[in-house]
Amino acid sequence: MIYDDSAEKPQSECTHDCSSCTANCSSKEKGEKKSFLEKPHELSNIKKVIGVVSGKGGVGKSIVTSMLSVLMNRRGYTSAILDADVTGPSIPKAFGVKGEVTGDGAGGIFPLASKTGIRMMSVNLLLPDETTPVVWRGPVIAGTVKQFWTDVIWDDVDFMFVDMPPGTGDVPLTVFQSIPLDGIIIVTSPQELVSMIVAKAAKMAQMMNIPVVGLVENMAYFKCPDCGREYKLYGESHISEVADTFGYEVLAHIPVDPRLASLCDKGMVEMMDNDYLDKAADKLEAMLGK
Repeated sequence: MIYDDSAEKPQSECTHDCSSCTANCSSKEKGEKKSFLEKPHELSNIKKVIGVVSGKGGVGKSIVTSMLSVLMNRRGYTSAILDADVTGPSIPKAFGVKGEVTGDGAGGIFPLASKTGIRMMSVNLLLPDETTPVVWRGPVIAGTVKQFWTDVIWDDVDFMFVDMPPGTGDVPLTVFQSIPLDGIIIVTSPQELVSMIVAKAAKMAQMMNIPVVGLVENMAYFKCPDCGREYKLYGESHISEVADTFGYEVLAHIPVDPRLASLCDKGMVEMMDNDYLDKAADKLEAMLGK
C-alpha cells in the first residue's frame, strides 16, 4: 500500500501549518489556515491558559499543576484547574474537593471550588465514586475535555491550568487544537530516558505553535532532614541539556518532599509551605504584565 501524502489529511493529523504541508485540503486551496479553537462558555472570562504537560506518566505533573494554582491564588490572582487527565484524575483528591456538580439549567456547568477558592472541573467530580474507573475510548475522552472548556461556567479567571494526560495522543492533541493555550510548562524527572521523552513533548509544542513557558524538574533530589546533604536518587540531571537544545528556561528543581506528598494525600495541598515554584510563578505573573 502506497501512502499518498497529497491526499487530504484527517483533522487529528493536521498541524495547521499550510506552508510546509503537501496535502491538498480544502483549507489550503482557499489559502486559509483552518482553526479548530473552541470558545469558552459565554459567561467565562479567562485571561491566561497554561497547559502542564509531560512526555510520560509518573513525573508529578498533577502536583506541579496543583502547586502553581495555589501559588497564583496566594498572589491574589483567581486560578482554576481544568483536569484533562480523564483516565487518571487526581486534582480533586489533592485539594480534598468533593460534592455534587450543578448546572444552570441551560447546558452550563458550575465548577467546584477548593477551600481557598480555586475552581476546578474533573471527571472524578462527575463519578458516583472517586475509585470508579473511566473506561472510555479516545474520542469520548477528548470530547469530555473539550466540554470542560466550552460548557463549564468558569466566570472570571486570571490563570487556568490544564492538567494534561501524559504523552502526545488524542487528548493532548485535542487540547492543543481546541483550547487557546498561552503556553505550556513541561514537567520532567532526572532520568536520562526522560530527556528523550521531553524532547518529543517539546517538538509537539513546536509543531502546534504553542509557546513553552519553561521546564520543571520534579524528584530532582532528596535532602536529608538530619544532615542536610542532598542525594540524587535518580542519577544526574539531564534537564539542562534539554533546555539548552530547545532554548528553554529551567524554572524549578523540585526535591522529593514527603511533607508535600502527605499534604496531597490528605487533600491539603493548599497548606504547602515551600518556594520550589516561585520562579515559575514570577514568569507567569509577568505574562499579565505585572
